[in-house]
Amino acid sequence: MANGSEGGNGGQLRDMEEHFAQLVAGVRDYAIFLLSPGGIVRSWNAGAARIKGYEEKEIVGSHFSRFYVPEAIATRWPEEELRRAVRDGRFEDEGWRLRKDGTRFWANVVISALLDPDGTVRGFLKITRDLTERKKAEEELRLSEERFRLLVDGVKDYAIFMLDSEGKVASWNAGAHRIKGYTASEIIGRHFSCFYSSEDVAAGKPAGELKEALEFGSVEDEGWRVKKDRSLFWANVVITAIFDDRQRHIGFAKLTRDLTEKRKVTALEVADRQKNEFLAMLAHELRNPLAPISNGLQLLKLQGSNDAALQQTTALMERQLSHLVRLVDDLMDVSRIVTGKMSFQKEPVELAMVIARAVEETQPAIDARGHELMLSLPARPIVVDADAVRLAQVVSNLLVNAAKYTDKPSRVWLSVERQGDEALIRVKDTGLGIAPEVLPRIFSLFVQADTSLARSQGGLGIGLTVVKRIVEMHGGRVVATSEGIGKGSEFIVHMPISQTSVPVSKSSLSLQQARTTKRKILVVDDNVDAAGTISSLLKAWDHDVQTVFNGPSALEVVKSFRPEIIILDIGLPGMSGYEVARAIKADPLSSGIVIAALTGYGQESDRKKSQEAGFDYHITKPPDPHVLESLLVSPRLDTIEISVNKNLN
Repeated sequence: MANGSEGGNGGQLRDMEEHFAQLVAGVRDYAIFLLSPGGIVRSWNAGAARIKGYEEKEIVGSHFSRFYVPEAIATRWPEEELRRAVRDGRFEDEGWRLRKDGTRFWANVVISALLDPDGTVRGFLKITRDLTERKKAEEELRLSEERFRLLVDGVKDYAIFMLDSEGKVASWNAGAHRIKGYTASEIIGRHFSCFYSSEDVAAGKPAGELKEALEFGSVEDEGWRVKKDRSLFWANVVITAIFDDRQRHIGFAKLTRDLTEKRKVTALEVADRQKNEFLAMLAHELRNPLAPISNGLQLLKLQGSNDAALQQTTALMERQLSHLVRLVDDLMDVSRIVTGKMSFQKEPVELAMVIARAVEETQPAIDARGHELMLSLPARPIVVDADAVRLAQVVSNLLVNAAKYTDKPSRVWLSVERQGDEALIRVKDTGLGIAPEVLPRIFSLFVQADTSLARSQGGLGIGLTVVKRIVEMHGGRVVATSEGIGKGSEFIVHMPISQTSVPVSKSSLSLQQARTTKRKILVVDDNVDAAGTISSLLKAWDHDVQTVFNGPSALEVVKSFRPEIIILDIGLPGMSGYEVARAIKADPLSSGIVIAALTGYGQESDRKKSQEAGFDYHITKPPDPHVLESLLVSPRLDTIEISVNKNLN
């Protein structure tokens, strides 16, 4: 290193140094100082003291290499800076430098060579700026950008890429590769219109989207897009215009989501809703013709004919009608189950009563096939918390299945027993049996044990699904066992025992009173056959009945006839049953009239609507004769017991 004695021009150099020191002494934002031709510090200003930490007396006379990190000194970088400053007149650099305390700071350094007229180097002017904060910010920005780039590159669920100002692909992430099928090398540089169908390209859609994004900042669209293999996918696309800090347009950011599966799910949801609406309408349309058939059968039975052929035919028609009603009810129950709209009225009930109701409903079907029902009930009552109607439906479905899937006349066993904290209801037969591969799926929707081409047993494959869901909604479970085809099957329902030992008591009025207590009844139905047959049935029971076929006529007859009970169809033309019921309930002179909806609409939402309209009861078509009898025993809301059929509530 050079020392302080450097030539005969020392006096001039000192004068220059003193003058220079006076000019820059107070500057604090820059370290400004002079070096001798050999790199010895000759002056020191306030900025140098602040930035580097040395006082003037500590550093003047020392070589400027003291400010450099060891690795720079090892490569003789300080001397190289001076050499380049002499060669080019000026040298600029950025890099790490050292403070007095050994800490590093990021410095911008400018070294200017000071020359005599003859070109002799008189020294150097060195200006240093502390750019540590800027360097830190730049590094944080770089790291942030790097993290963001890595994040974007790693995203697989979204195609995230950049377009230049002309719409050519400038970057490509993993999600874009997965969704669109192109690798980065295959797509970068190509125009993004290759993702659009030929029809969209011909219509100018790609260019239009860029224009809209440029005008409004961003554009969002959903539609079909094209993959590398030319297959289509449903995409949600957002294109955002990108500008630099001078508001110059530099390109677009494009984000694409593949919504093909979501679109399929949405389509399935729409189809499912349409299916439920169709089932409800189908049930309504089926129930309308079933109502007059049911009423007509009751009238035939009331004739009391001794003709054996007529009696046999009537019994056959009644069984088949019951089968049709059960199919309609199962269709509606499946719709209610899958939408979570099945209603329950749980209360403590004795199982023997539930079993009696189920046997009464299914005995005709069992007898028709020549089977013998073997019933076994416990000596002591078993009480469960259940909707008696729904639980009876479970037992009925199992009994009907047992009878239907047993070809030859045989026995069907129904037993009830207590096992710990559970009540077990067993239904066993010796019929068709269940194949091992079908057994695990037997409770699934539309699965049937009879998979033969003939499908001789019929059915929709929904009865056991209804059974399973009803039992589970009661907190129980149902299991099926079978040793295989031709070896019969057994279904066991497990129900929790109620904590209440005594079932809720209900008033029991004799149904025979329906035929001995004369009522004034108004029947309103636009279906002439349905209205006529139910009116005839009620008249056969010796009631005073009038019949009309529309809403306005009903309101007129109410004023003159003053009925006790109105059996009113909801789906009337012009003035609906809802409107009729509201008008009657709003008339003080009609106070006390009981209005029963008789309709093909039986969903929970339909019942709620009828209740809001003022109906006292909601009965689905075809009406069970026992229901009508219950209604006629005592129409008072606080005494009538009408829950003898699951179609009523």
